Amino acid sequence: MSILTAAGISIRFGGLTALQDVGFALNPGDVLSIIGPNGAGKTTLFNIVSGLYTPSSGSIHLDGKDITNNSPERLARLGMSRTFQNLQIFFRMTALENVMTGRHRWEKTGVWGDLFAMPGTWRQNAESRRVSLALLERVGLSGQADTLAGNMSYGALKRLEIARALATEPRVLLLDEPAAGCNAVETAEIDELIQQVARSGVAVVLVEHDMRLVMKISSHILVLAQGRTLAEGRPEFIRSHPEVIAAYLGAEAAGAGRA
Repeated sequence: MSILTAAGISIRFGGLTALQDVGFALNPGDVLSIIGPNGAGKTTLFNIVSGLYTPSSGSIHLDGKDITNNSPERLARLGMSRTFQNLQIFFRMTALENVMTGRHRWEKTGVWGDLFAMPGTWRQNAESRRVSLALLERVGLSGQADTLAGNMSYGALKRLEIARALATEPRVLLLDEPAAGCNAVETAEIDELIQQVARSGVAVVLVEHDMRLVMKISSHILVLAQGRTLAEGRPEFIRSHPEVIAAYLGAEAAGAGRA
């Protein structure tokens, strides 16, 4: 059974139709990449799925439950987490503290518990610290737990943001251009991390322009053009699709996907 489905998604901004009748289905452990030229509607679709935009029509279901128009906070509690194209990091906090902020979904005590140092708060904070340290190790940043985020490399910050998203223990992880701005080594680290997350059973949806990364890690690809679905299918199908090549990939990029 699909864990995440979108059907008939359309949205208009004034007189402009940004998306029209777009849909997809995602199973646990799948990696779905959404690609297309600039202005194709990729980020708009992402923002609808993650609760930032309200679609004009269509529906989204998470594990069979209609989540259309749910807030991002509600979606986090239901098991969906996302990152953003531009880093959303607390630069004056340590790497560990950044990841611990992602544990809010699981924290039951509030400000009074912290103020009066109640035993339940101690246990909660200790558990959040334990889980966050394990996530830093998972993304290859265990040695930088106490490093201020502002002193970390760009590639490390990309992985840190993924660690924080994983701290909510999502069933669906949305990644908005996770390799944007990364060099070849950093991209390879992101590549391995995404595959590792998918192997754990988490469904992954990403918007990405790095075609080598997309072709390597995707189980399914959705291609958008001018707000509509141009093609969808497995990487080998998309790589050789003539309309995709003409509209987006180009012959050279299609050949690179075979490398």
